[in-house]
Amino acid sequence: MEKDHPLRCPVCLGRLRKNDKSYVCGKNHSFDIARQGYVNLLPVQNKHSRSPGDTKAMLLARREFLYAGFYEPVCRDAAELINKYKKTQYPLIADIGSGEGYYTQQLQRLCSADCIGVDISKEAAKMSCSRSRDILWIVATASHLPVEDESIDVITAVFSLFVNDEYARVLKKGGIVVEISAGNRHLTELKSIIYDEVFIQVKHQSAFSDSFSELCSFDREFRIKTDNAQLRALLGMTPHTHRISKEQSSRLESISELELTVNYLVRVLEKK
Repeated sequence: MEKDHPLRCPVCLGRLRKNDKSYVCGKNHSFDIARQGYVNLLPVQNKHSRSPGDTKAMLLARREFLYAGFYEPVCRDAAELINKYKKTQYPLIADIGSGEGYYTQQLQRLCSADCIGVDISKEAAKMSCSRSRDILWIVATASHLPVEDESIDVITAVFSLFVNDEYARVLKKGGIVVEISAGNRHLTELKSIIYDEVFIQVKHQSAFSDSFSELCSFDREFRIKTDNAQLRALLGMTPHTHRISKEQSSRLESISELELTVNYLVRVLEKK
């Protein structure tokens, strides 16, 4: 039986229904399903550039690195928290900033969930479709999610934005946000190679409103060993790839392997 996802029209905010090869609202605003399987629900007025989000090169690098399994502990942390705090056996998860789909697919499997992957990059949505056709992949922005009010059980934001008001709008009462963000020591060894000076930042999770209560919050850390190709893939999937100089790139090329610190902050919020 085909799933009826709670999508809403980004133009008039009416309910979207799947109609053969498109999604259509009551006012006949229509959004075609691309041949790869995703649907673009990002209006032009919500785009900040011609091609927002990660580039194809960044997404390919991200896929190469994540396929190696380095961030499996991150997936396990998120899945364990979802399974601990979810209010229904088969939750509807909206994974915000889903990229090329690695975390979304893992969470679907580990949590026995129905998933929607949301990313602002059209290239990300295209690539995600090759991972799974059982997940609905949407091009949209986190600040204007094309889903109905109080329709989502779980939001995951893995190294992506926390958008308080919009998350509060789309979550059901008792729904949760599982947020994972970079910690103070995250990838410091890589940064020390590609930057002349590394400033230790004191990172804090975003403030949240009275719409939420905090269920748990903690700091997690582990270490990974990468070879040069994996190190370059890691660099290529981050914004640091745009900032590295030729000299620093040569320095990186000379390193055969490097042990890295993966450090991240984890938080679970519940909608009141």
